[in-house]
Formats: sequence, structure tokens, C-alpha cells
Amino acid sequence: MIFEIDDKLVSAEIFEKNFVCNLSACKGECCIAGDAGAPLELDEIPVLERVYPTVKKYMTAKGIEEIEKSGVYVMDEDVEHVTPLIGNKGECAFVYFDDQKIAKCAIEAAYNAGEIDFQKPVSCHLYPIRVSKLTNNIAVNYNRWSVCKPACKLGDELKVPVYKFLQKPIERKFGAEFYQQLEAAAAEFGKK
Repeated sequence: MIFEIDDKLVSAEIFEKNFVCNLSACKGECCIAGDAGAPLELDEIPVLERVYPTVKKYMTAKGIEEIEKSGVYVMDEDVEHVTPLIGNKGECAFVYFDDQKIAKCAIEAAYNAGEIDFQKPVSCHLYPIRVSKLTNNIAVNYNRWSVCKPACKLGDELKVPVYKFLQKPIERKFGAEFYQQLEAAAAEFGKK
């Protein structure tokens, strides 16, 4: 089932699926697995270029080397701007590992320390929601990935739907009014 809110086509899966990130279980696998970096919006590229000197101190040596070689973005096979991967596979160049060997975002570390005003790419913040531009609309879909099984399990245990877990990033991307409309659509969906 699809809900249309303004120009957005929203999959009902974001209402019916549950999700709560469980970093202690998945170890941040989404930042180190995959065949492409995090999708970037065009206006995020100059921001990443501006904050990189501050973010750099949180990054691994290999990540810094990759950014120095490739820049803060590369083009993927679908000709989208994405964060670079170390050696063009797997690990995002902006990843670092904490004391428990959990992959975390160096950009977010600088943000959390109050050193920059950019939290991280909105595509990372919104995950497992993926946003796609269509001809006349924007698709808002739930993305399934096996590395997120612990998040799905914890979401089921806590009974937290995807859209509720992602309220802040949804509001960051689309605004508070859109989120209110999303809540209304979720209530309508719950009646069916």
C-alpha cells in the first residue's frame, strides 16, 4: 500500500515494519558493508568539504588517505554522488571504530562534540528509509538489508515502527509538517 503526501509516495512498510538500531549487536555493519558509499545530496558536498578538516581527526588513516585521493564524494555505478569507500569496497572513508570495535561515523563524532553543525549525510540519518526521485514524485521506501536484522528484532521487541524511530531525520529531510501528515497516514493505516 502507498500513501501520497504532497509529492511523496510513502510505502506503508514504514508504518508496519519495526526498527530500532542495535549497534551493540550489529557493530555498525551498515557503515562497513556494501558496494557503494552513502548517497549524498548535492548541497551536502560543499558542507562535507567545509567540515572535513575538523572531521579528519576522528577518521582512520586509511579513511583520510581515501579522502585525500578521491575527495569527499565519488560517483557510483548509478551516477549518484556517494561517500567514498576505502579501496572502493566496503568501509566508508568516514568510518572509525570505538573501543568495542563498533563502526561509527567520524562526521557524527565531530557533530556530537559540538565542533561542526552538520550531523551526517541525511541518507545515513534516514536509514532504513531510502528516498528516490521519480519523474513527478519522491518515493519514500523501507529498505531491507540483512545486516539490520538485530535492529528489526529490537524494533519488534520494543514495538517501534520505522517512521517513529526516524522522526528526527524525517523532520530534518521533509519538515515537521510532513511528519505530522505521516502520523495521520499511520493512524489511517492502523484502522485498516
